[in-house]
Amino acid sequence: MDYPELAARTRRFSHGAPRAVTVADDGSRVVFLRSGGPQDPADALWLLDVATGDERLVADPAILLGDGGQAGELPAAERALRERLRLSAGGIGSYATDPAARVAVFTLAGRLFRADLVHGDVVEVATAGPAIDPRPDPTGQRLAYVTDAGAATRRGELRILGPDGSDTMLAGEDSGVTWGLAEHIAAEEFHRFRGYWWAPDGRSVLAARVDESRLPRWYLHDPADPTSPPSSVAYPVAGGLNAEVSLHLLDLDGGWVDVHWDRETYPYLASVDWVDGGPLITVLRRSQQHGLVLAVDPRTGETQVHAELADPRWVDPIPGTPAHLPDGRVLVGGELAHDGYDARCLFADGTLLTPPSLYVRRVVGRLAAGGGPADLLVEASDGEPSQRHLFRVRTVIGGGVDARRLTQDDGWHTAAVGGDVLVVGYASLDHAGVRWTVRRGDEEVATLRSYAATPPYAPRPALERVTDRQLPAAVLYPASHVAGRRLPVLLDVYGGPGHQEVVTARAAWLERQWWADAGFAVVTVDNRGTPGVAPSFEKVIHRRVADVVLADQLDALTALAGKHPDLDLGRVAVRGWSFGGWLAALAVLRHPERFRCGIAGAPVSDWALYDTAYAERYLGQPDEATDVYSHHNLVELAAERPVRADDVRPLLLVHGLADDNVVAAHTLRLSAALLATGRPHAVLPLTGATHMAAGGTAEQLLRLELDFLRTHL
Repeated sequence: MDYPELAARTRRFSHGAPRAVTVADDGSRVVFLRSGGPQDPADALWLLDVATGDERLVADPAILLGDGGQAGELPAAERALRERLRLSAGGIGSYATDPAARVAVFTLAGRLFRADLVHGDVVEVATAGPAIDPRPDPTGQRLAYVTDAGAATRRGELRILGPDGSDTMLAGEDSGVTWGLAEHIAAEEFHRFRGYWWAPDGRSVLAARVDESRLPRWYLHDPADPTSPPSSVAYPVAGGLNAEVSLHLLDLDGGWVDVHWDRETYPYLASVDWVDGGPLITVLRRSQQHGLVLAVDPRTGETQVHAELADPRWVDPIPGTPAHLPDGRVLVGGELAHDGYDARCLFADGTLLTPPSLYVRRVVGRLAAGGGPADLLVEASDGEPSQRHLFRVRTVIGGGVDARRLTQDDGWHTAAVGGDVLVVGYASLDHAGVRWTVRRGDEEVATLRSYAATPPYAPRPALERVTDRQLPAAVLYPASHVAGRRLPVLLDVYGGPGHQEVVTARAAWLERQWWADAGFAVVTVDNRGTPGVAPSFEKVIHRRVADVVLADQLDALTALAGKHPDLDLGRVAVRGWSFGGWLAALAVLRHPERFRCGIAGAPVSDWALYDTAYAERYLGQPDEATDVYSHHNLVELAAERPVRADDVRPLLLVHGLADDNVVAAHTLRLSAALLATGRPHAVLPLTGATHMAAGGTAEQLLRLELDFLRTHL
């Protein structure tokens, strides 16, 4: 079995691997999802008893559904949520627990299930309609869920299931309004995937009301099935209207309090936290150059400013913030950009908690500190952007800046925490997959078993920092490569904000090794604009994304060829998906002298056709930056007639026709412009595929792409 087939059958070697790990707040239990083997696509719910180290199967979709664990048709809102999460797993996609992890709730095909994690019972709970995003209250007595019983009209109701079996609508109204769900912008661009939050005492709910009635309706249709009607989505296009989002405190006895802030000035609700004290929210201006961290009074709905976030380019809050510290101070993430510093740091009421040498990525939670005040567990990088480590950060007043690194081995670490129990996921270049260990204090007490398949090879990319900008880069050679043999180069790119490709995790290089073994030197570069180095490294792209990103890719290629003489820069191809698809097409159209051909998957061909928050964050408002949008527009670039025949290079355009993020119109309009100017290209439409193009379809693409590159390179 070759790599594309094996990767398709194993969902890129993720079937059978633990994921979605949760730790009880007293450290007694670890809850996680895992399928039964390397070719089992249906994830089940598992529990590990920390005291004994024993694992126990809690909920098996195959038993609950009786159909092999395949959940069948999902509610429309659930499909949208999974797309925003980039979740392609079958079976139990996600779950939620109370803080003590005594109860877990999840859905299968819109059916709601409740699992007693102490005694092991799993029961189906009757609901008023297909259930979405169920969550138990902090006491574990009640359940909340959203139902899109009126899916055709996009009506979302927030409902409460009581311990007596009652099912009460807490909030809901007419067409175009949802309660308790995150709107497209929140989930896609701010990574706020939920729309309601239980009060710590379980007596009320903070809920988002989303009114999409004023948004334009876009229609997605699969031409391969002409009998099916198009699906309608409310899409907030750049320069246009956004959904109207408001927050409301809803008592279970019927009380109602509106949360007050200047929603006209700060329309984006970027984050909400309600674990201790009153709710904390982050709101942003539409330009995203200014934001407020607000404390909400749950009695009156009035808000108080705890911190201001400001940047002339855009503000970038740190995940896991804001949050209350045990001493009442508010934890806020931000940038330190004065006195020569260029860092992402944590602050407590203005006091610096982390050293400027750290690039803080995420606050995981609190880690018990041996009877003293709880410390913070933080994911961060300390000088090497290809690695992510765990740090214990002290929060005591007057204790100074104190961040102790907990992980030592080179690699990419993540974690979940509860009490004094720390569960660490560790990926590296030295082993396949993610290894999960359970630690209590300094002692390793258990591991989470993995049933994932072992990849057929162990890539060893040569990691570099190149040019005077110290761009992270990597080169992969064929396993049988002999020094002195010149190789065509495949530049495999993403290059967009918020995502790194050059990381010390083997999974990032498996597919690229397949390309290398097909006869290429594979090059990957994290240009400026990508995270992990410093805020200035990321934000230099503001309003000049195309020029900075493409210049970095070209300069890195030249620098790498100086270090690796076997790279033949006379034979270079480029491929990428989404932002990377746009970058690949941009490279071929702007620099045909450097690139022989390109593969552009789901490219954002016209940024004025993309969503408000993303496009406007980096390029500005379309009506105020017409020239900027034009400069980044692939359709306009393709419409320019080439001066010479040598300025024309072939492109392969690939797009899922069910993509609700980068709609297929991007590729169709680009193709029309290429055709009008006689530029050679091919279009590969993926029927029924979304932006993920998940499953076997994505893997089968590899062979077609390889044929294209061999033909033109």
